[in-house]
Amino acid sequence: PGLSHSLRRRAFCEKMGPAVHEGANFMILGGDIGGTKSNLAAFERDGKHLSKRYQRIYHSREVGSFDEMLRAFLSEMDSGAKIEAACFGVAGPVIGHWVHPTNLSWPVDAVAAGKILGTEHVRLVNDMGATFAGIDALEPDDLVTLQRGTGDPGATQALIAAGTGLGESFRVRVDDGYRVVPSEGGHADFAPRTAQEIDVLRCLKQTHAWVDIETGGSGRGFYFLHHFLDPGVDHPDFHEDGEDPAAEITHRALDGACSICVQAVDLWVSLYGAEAGNLALKTLARGGVFIAGGIAGKILPKLTSGRFVEAFSQKAALGDVLSAIPITVVLNPEAPLVGAAATAAALL
Repeated sequence: PGLSHSLRRRAFCEKMGPAVHEGANFMILGGDIGGTKSNLAAFERDGKHLSKRYQRIYHSREVGSFDEMLRAFLSEMDSGAKIEAACFGVAGPVIGHWVHPTNLSWPVDAVAAGKILGTEHVRLVNDMGATFAGIDALEPDDLVTLQRGTGDPGATQALIAAGTGLGESFRVRVDDGYRVVPSEGGHADFAPRTAQEIDVLRCLKQTHAWVDIETGGSGRGFYFLHHFLDPGVDHPDFHEDGEDPAAEITHRALDGACSICVQAVDLWVSLYGAEAGNLALKTLARGGVFIAGGIAGKILPKLTSGRFVEAFSQKAALGDVLSAIPITVVLNPEAPLVGAAATAAALL
């Protein structure tokens, strides 16, 4: 209801299990709200165990508002289910019960969401906080080690996640658990390290008054770097409606079909690795650095090539410290969704 035909047709990517039926148990609602897609799922709670029962992925920019999305989800899920608690990981700074996602036009309000869902147990967290919570619930197969290191289980851990935007956060040990520290580090200034990266900055300054790390280090950076390296090389998919140039560039880079695509992805990986190293230094993340986000699993061969780790550790004074920090890639793209659901369950 209230959604255009186009949105109803496209407002799903995956449906997990049947819709909840009349008389179903109380449900936990988890959400991962990003600039490109918003992933909502209802979970059945059995003690501390959560079982996913229903899921929809919406195209965020085609939704008129967050409230509209929630109402559509509830209608599709079936009115017989009762949402007991909800948590939404949102790509943006959470201020009290409100957040305006960085790359979207509409805000998310926990109070308004609670009225729609019929529960006072609603929490908003930054998507990086949700990802941290999700990492703790993942299986070993969901993780890949880039650098084993030595690590310190009681030390600070850092998280960087590239997708539509670039998220950064860290968490510190408190008593027998962790406390996540929110961050908007992806919007800090881009710091070039090489002559080529200085040229990248000069090129970006032609169209951007301010150049942050996210500009080149998120998914949209692939197309810019490709154009920077050789504006004369073009591919048909770059201009098709609904197609993401980043997907075409990374695909051609992995199969070696386009040398400029290969160079663009290699340069992007170096920028990403260098920024992960910056984050590790600023937080002294001797407990480990996690690489999450939708891009990591798609370009895993490039991340494991050694280029990322090399850029991570190339710091003038503390290269040895960085070489001892464990680096782990999070392969499961639903880590923030799982973490949001676990956070919602903890409210009860």
